[in-house]
Amino acid sequence: MQLALLAAALILDRLLGDPDWLWRRLPHPVVLFGAVIGFLDRRLNKETASDAARRSRGVVALLIALLLAILIGLLLQVLLRSFGFVGALAEIVVVAVLLAQKSLSDHVLAVSKALWNGGLEEGRRAVSMIVGRDPATLDQPAICRAAIESLAENFSDGVIAPAFWYALGGLPGLFAYKMLNTADSMIGHKTPRYLAFGWAAARLDDVANLPAARLSAGLIALGALPVRGRKAGWRALKVAFSDHGLHRSPNSGWPEAAMAGALGLQLAGPRVYNGEVVDEPMMNAAGRGEARVEDIKKAVAIFHASCSSALVAVLALSFLALA
Repeated sequence: MQLALLAAALILDRLLGDPDWLWRRLPHPVVLFGAVIGFLDRRLNKETASDAARRSRGVVALLIALLLAILIGLLLQVLLRSFGFVGALAEIVVVAVLLAQKSLSDHVLAVSKALWNGGLEEGRRAVSMIVGRDPATLDQPAICRAAIESLAENFSDGVIAPAFWYALGGLPGLFAYKMLNTADSMIGHKTPRYLAFGWAAARLDDVANLPAARLSAGLIALGALPVRGRKAGWRALKVAFSDHGLHRSPNSGWPEAAMAGALGLQLAGPRVYNGEVVDEPMMNAAGRGEARVEDIKKAVAIFHASCSSALVAVLALSFLALA
C-alpha cells in the first residue's frame, strides 16, 4: 500500500506542485523543520564553546531533531491509517507536499523565461532564487549551466531521495530525511560558525543521499532516451560513471554528470560562492562548452521524463508487492 500511496503522491505533486495561495496562509512543513533547527542552533551553538564541544552539541541537536521528526511522522502515520480511505488520501497529500517535481521545474523554467524576456540581469535575479553562487559573476552561459546543475542536483535530493525514504520508512522515514536535509542546508556549511556544529548534519546528509544520487543518474539516463535518443541515454550513464568524482560532493556529481552527458554539455567547472572561487574541472569535458537557453528547456524535458520513469518504477514495484 505504501508504494501505491507514493505513486499517487508523485502524480499529485507533478500536477499541482506547491500552490502559492496555500503556503501564503499556512507554514510549509519544511519551514517548521527549519524552525526546529534554528531553535537548536540558537540554544546549543555557542561561539564561546570549543570546536570539540560544538561538534558534540551539533550531534545532540541533530539527534533531537531527527527523533522529533520520526516521532511526529510515526504518530501522524498511525493516525491517518486508522481512517481508511480518507486517511490514505490525506497521506498522499502529505507526501506530495514534501516532493518537488513541479516546483523545481517551474523555478528552473523561470530562469529561461527571464533570460528570454528580461536579459542578463533578469536571468541573474531568477537564478539567484535556486542557486547559492554569486549572480553578479554569471554571464548567460553560466546562468544556464547553474540552472541545469540545480535541476539535476535537486532531482536527486528533492524528488528521488524523499520518495526513496518514504518507500523505505513511511512518514517517519520521509520526515527524518526532510529534517536532515533541512539541517544540512541550514547548518551544514564550512563556515566558522558551522564547521564544527554542522559537521554531523553534513556527513549524515551525504550518507542519506547516497542511494538516491545513484538512482537519479540512472533515471536521468532513462529520461534522456525518449527526449534525446538512445545515444544520449548511454552517454548519460557513461559520463555519470566516469565524471561523478570530479564534483566536490560525493552525491551531486552523479545526477549532474548524467545530465551533462544527456545534453552533450559541459557542466560544473569554476564558480564563485560568497566571494570565494570553487575551482573544479568540467564534467563531460568532451561536450559543448557554452550552455544556451534552449538547453534549460531540454534539461527540463529530460527531468520530466525521468520523473515519469521513477513513477513507472514505483508502480511496477507496487504491482509486484501486491502479486
